[in-house]
Amino acid sequence: MMENNYLNYKGRPLVRCGSEMYYGSMSEKYIVFIREIATKKVNDVDVGSKFEIQLRFTDPDIKGKGKIVKSIERASFADALELAEAWLNRHNAQK
Repeated sequence: MMENNYLNYKGRPLVRCGSEMYYGSMSEKYIVFIREIATKKVNDVDVGSKFEIQLRFTDPDIKGKGKIVKSIERASFADALELAEAWLNRHNAQK
């Protein structure tokens, strides 16, 4: 699905720039940053084999490492995206 020129996954924007991706909406309290940190060759194509996932505050007044709420690594993009979805559902639902 495309909305506002962004790919959406489960109703949230997923924006990619190179090996970095942002998942979620800046209008919510949290967003997830996903970075591909390792690749492997599969049929002469580089495929992501390790991803860093960070839950971050969207507040522009919070700077540097203070933005990061939690961080973990996963071996597949599918696992990273499912974890990101769970984190956003849980943390953005809190008041």
